[in-house]
Amino acid sequence: MDLVQALASKGMTAIISTPYSRELGDELRRLRESCTEFNGRSMAVQLGWDPSKVSDIELGKVRASAVDLVQYLATCGKDIDFIDEFRIRYHNAFDLYFAQVPDNVRTLAMTEAKATKITSYDILTIHGLMQTEGYARQLFVDSYVEAPEEIETLVQARIDRQTIMRRHNRPECSFYVHELALRMQLGDAQVREDQYLRLLFNTHIVRVVPAHVSAFRSAATLYEFGKAAPVVYTETDTAQVYAQDSVAVARTRRLFQRLDAVALDAEQSKRKLAEYVSGLREDCHDLGTDLA
Repeated sequence: MDLVQALASKGMTAIISTPYSRELGDELRRLRESCTEFNGRSMAVQLGWDPSKVSDIELGKVRASAVDLVQYLATCGKDIDFIDEFRIRYHNAFDLYFAQVPDNVRTLAMTEAKATKITSYDILTIHGLMQTEGYARQLFVDSYVEAPEEIETLVQARIDRQTIMRRHNRPECSFYVHELALRMQLGDAQVREDQYLRLLFNTHIVRVVPAHVSAFRSAATLYEFGKAAPVVYTETDTAQVYAQDSVAVARTRRLFQRLDAVALDAEQSKRKLAEYVSGLREDCHDLGTDLA
């Protein structure tokens, strides 16, 4: 019996998992753990399902049917309004292209946490995994988009995401940063110096794209996984966009092949970043301001 037949025998549909399907599957798991006393196997027994069905749905590996969701959520004690709202979200969970509101940190954090390789290109800002706390805060403050009372929560969420960079099995990372991002006058001199130094101390994974290279028009991040299809991610002030379509992934791979050819290497990037630190300190000295 092949995989498609095996899944069909369990009442499930074989499909490619996505970041959103994995997030919603994890949400179901958390509901089971917080609202019932069942583990995965006993939940399956309670529902009359194959033992692996609960696991596959909670991992976002397969699409649950509408009836599956009703049975599962009702067992968790959820009412019809909650179930209808979840089903609406779940309807597009397996789309190969999908967009979310820009402050949905959970899907992005799960994607980063599960990735085995992260390759990014940023033009006007530093990638979130490489931002200092001061830099991240200034981005939110200067945008005038987020409510002031929400900024500290958003900053902390961004810093919390960076814990994956300290794991012993952290993802393999390559961050391409356009020189325009280095030239942005964000915050005061101390904020910018701290950010330059963060990049300078990470030139084994950071490469600067020189200012004269201007053919690349939009930022992009490629997430690759051990057992799931790669995902392309980009964001604007109004939306987070995930693309898992093979054409989008192939185009992004070509982008990074080109960036690899034109970006400064590790040593050159280190010298370029050191120039920005030195230039900032000279400017501050001219103004009679000393930086630590």
